Amino acid sequence: MQVSLIIAFYKKTDFLHLILAALDTQSNKNFEVIIADDDHSETSAFFIKEQAAYHTYRLLHVNQMLDDGFRKNEVLNKAIVVAKGEIIVFIDGDCIPHIHFIKEYIGRMQDKTALFGRRVMLSQYLTMKLIQTHNLKLLSLFNLLITGSNQLKEALYLPFINKKRNAGIWGCNWGIYKKHLLEVNGFDEDYILAGVGEDVDIEARLKLNGIRLKSVKYKAIVYHLYHKLNYSDNDVQMNFKLLEQKQQEGLKYCRNGILKD
Repeated sequence: MQVSLIIAFYKKTDFLHLILAALDTQSNKNFEVIIADDDHSETSAFFIKEQAAYHTYRLLHVNQMLDDGFRKNEVLNKAIVVAKGEIIVFIDGDCIPHIHFIKEYIGRMQDKTALFGRRVMLSQYLTMKLIQTHNLKLLSLFNLLITGSNQLKEALYLPFINKKRNAGIWGCNWGIYKKHLLEVNGFDEDYILAGVGEDVDIEARLKLNGIRLKSVKYKAIVYHLYHKLNYSDNDVQMNFKLLEQKQQEGLKYCRNGILKD
């Protein structure tokens, strides 16, 4: 197994249905899918078990013992542990991958490198149409234009253009060799509010471990389904304060990660 695609998921089975359907169309089939479910829901578990019978790829489900608030980093670490792929790619459970998404991560991955992308922001109208019809052909550039979707540059598939970007990792679209995640002990589970912990923190520790960042803009595309924000600016600010404390220690290996200190 070359790639383990980890999908961070919470309750939105209508979104997940679209994502799993899009993965059936991938031009490179050498991957497994792990649903990292930050919840303990019989409804979600039944849905994922049922979906596993309909798809050609290996579909796994890891979840929490109970719904205890935001524990995304904990369940991402659980997913890393069971992952069989040499490469691990992360997306959020509101992001539909482009047909060449897996192909681009496999073809462009390098040692000591983390690849990162961004997302096309779908309009509320187009999101509703996708949920109603399950027609992924609606994700054309024309439809994006006429339905008021945003960040349309992120929808351009131009694989021969190498884009240098100073931006960093966002949890919705990035990947790295599994061995490099293990070297920094995965995600820091001290972060129990949304934002920062699942991307900014691990990026900083990976850099301390000699990892360089490389953009896959115009290559590894995801389409973000519209929904209301589910975190607050206050949560993010609290996490940045925690990040500042941790960076003063200068540790690349977090104490409360896959392994517990």
